[in-house]
Amino acid sequence: MKKHLSYFLFLISCVGFAQTRKYSNEFLNIGVDAASLGMANSVIAQTGDVNSAYWNPAGLTQLKDKQVGLMHASYFANIAQYDYAAFAMPVDEQSAVALSVIRFGVDDIMNTTELIDQNGNIDYNRIKLFSTADYAFTASYARKLSVEGLSIGANAKVVRRIIGDFAKSWGFGFDLGVQYHSPSNWKFGVMVRDITTTYNTWSINQKEYDKIKDAVEGQNQTLPETTEITLPKFQIGASKDFALSEKMRLTAAAVLHTEFYETNALISSGGFSIQPSLGFEVGYTEMVFLRAGMGNFQNELQIDGKEKVTFQPNIGLGFKYKGIQIDYALTDIGDQSAALYSNIFSLKMDLSIFSK
Repeated sequence: MKKHLSYFLFLISCVGFAQTRKYSNEFLNIGVDAASLGMANSVIAQTGDVNSAYWNPAGLTQLKDKQVGLMHASYFANIAQYDYAAFAMPVDEQSAVALSVIRFGVDDIMNTTELIDQNGNIDYNRIKLFSTADYAFTASYARKLSVEGLSIGANAKVVRRIIGDFAKSWGFGFDLGVQYHSPSNWKFGVMVRDITTTYNTWSINQKEYDKIKDAVEGQNQTLPETTEITLPKFQIGASKDFALSEKMRLTAAAVLHTEFYETNALISSGGFSIQPSLGFEVGYTEMVFLRAGMGNFQNELQIDGKEKVTFQPNIGLGFKYKGIQIDYALTDIGDQSAALYSNIFSLKMDLSIFSK
């Protein structure tokens, strides 16, 4: 019982300490598409399908036809479920649009705040279940510019976060992305997430909050702050394709992920933090794909007071046939970082297969 109540108190506390926070709407930083995650999120420069709506909306201009993308992953020993769906289509030869939705949620959490009745008796029938879930709804637009190989894209996103009947929030923000594909086969990309900062405004159920007000003596005596502000994140990447043989291709990619506050990233100061990621994809006849990547480099403080560099290695496989692509990724191979590994599956499909 204490375990469930403590977990609930933790969820409520996450609503508080608003103003500008380092970690707000973090579920939007996980990533989508097993193919991209297998390359450790190093796809800012070369992304060019329905999943570009997340990674870099400028890449939507590479679409040739309508596409849908789906993904599912489980985290924390199947406690949390992460799901994603997207649809994208070209509008004309110069522009494209996309719609996408993300849900990260924990379901069937026990609410034990009414476990003990007014007479001090424990009544298990008073236990209720609730869910805590984060949603993001995104509309994307991309357009080719007059400079050959240069395109720009933007996201408008609405964030909905729900903690049962206890608290709910709405958030709004924008992303901006740019891609340039050079004649020499180099590709470059820039993505600025939450470029205007993203605001989340919470409404807290006073009646439900009163039930936990005195659960821990001296704690939760006042309502948490009700506004969160997510600071921008800047990502810049490059990639290049290499022909290994007539049927085999290698894509090598790298991205620098920059946040404008101090973290445990590989490069960090009082004003910003930078961590690199590297990704590789070997494709055979554009049908079978093998992927690998390293990212999430962190300076972790050990028990003896020394710092140790940790990282997250990922691998992945993919198979594409007649417009249908199925991808798989296994993240954090060998438990090299504090992140828990996860099995991720995704599906990408060209809708043109139904018109043939």
